[in-house]
Amino acid sequence: MAATPPPTPHRHTPHHPTSAHQASPTPVTLPHTLPFSTRLADAIRAKRTPACVGLDPRRESLPPALGAAAIDDPAALAKLYTSFCRDVIDAVAPHIPIVKPQLACFEALGPAGMMALADTIHYAHARGLLVLADGKRGDIGSTAEAYADGWLAGPWGCDALTINPYLGLDSIAPFVTTAKARHAGLFVLVKTSNPGSRDFQDLEANGSPLHEHVAAGVEHLAADTLPPDTSDAPGQHAYGLVGAVVGATWPKQLDTLRAAMPHVWILVPGFGKQGGRASDVRGAFDAGGLGAIVVSARDVIFAHSRPDMNAALAEGQWQTAVERACHDMIERIAADTPAGKLRN
Repeated sequence: MAATPPPTPHRHTPHHPTSAHQASPTPVTLPHTLPFSTRLADAIRAKRTPACVGLDPRRESLPPALGAAAIDDPAALAKLYTSFCRDVIDAVAPHIPIVKPQLACFEALGPAGMMALADTIHYAHARGLLVLADGKRGDIGSTAEAYADGWLAGPWGCDALTINPYLGLDSIAPFVTTAKARHAGLFVLVKTSNPGSRDFQDLEANGSPLHEHVAAGVEHLAADTLPPDTSDAPGQHAYGLVGAVVGATWPKQLDTLRAAMPHVWILVPGFGKQGGRASDVRGAFDAGGLGAIVVSARDVIFAHSRPDMNAALAEGQWQTAVERACHDMIERIAADTPAGKLRN
């Protein structure tokens, strides 16, 4: 089901911070009183959709009206990323519960890029959105503790973080400890959307693919971190703070992994540009339409390059194309997955 475009396209006034320092205020990290799983479920119900927009700014893909092609200075480009991400957030915040900044896109610009990231996180929170930092961090001991302290409890203050399990369950433990204390969430790489995930994640080990062994560990951690007073009764969400990343490009594995991880929120990247369809992600949800977050980045934030979303718009109206693409994503998910029940 296609979304109905906003009836009156209009030209948006972009944000123009006057300097990189002014563009990047230090986020205020407040202690959360509710577990991440509860906050996520409440936000999804409030917006009636599990759609998540990825914030992946890239110079070569930005709307031509922003003039990014003429900018070589990292500090100036970081300033533009700040304005762009704020404008995207303004377009999608009324419609979705959560955004996912891709940390590498900001890290590529050095210190100025990290300040742009800080502003993006802060601004998304100010607009009432949850923020999932996509950094795929992973290490052991004190280094894992430092990652967790920084991204979940320290100056970044994100609501959740993607992490890499390759070093083993003891490398995940410091993240879980901090996430419990912070009421934050984690999403562990289980079966990623890229074709090369077959190289290691599908290798047989003790009779089953490696990604299924990772899933078993994630399910154990999730079941051990359920919010208080939750149950597995019909209609009740019973999900822990430890989630999984499973790509939309693997629908059969997604069905199998949902059954293997009944207490796990599943983050589903690969929707849209990478080939994942709404029907492919159906298996990630529980019967009530919860249990999953579906991510689209390029299809939404660079919607000015899509003729179906940019129809009849002037060059400076790219933000309207973003909003149209966000609506389209939401409608497709609602039409072809149990997430449509969130509207009842």
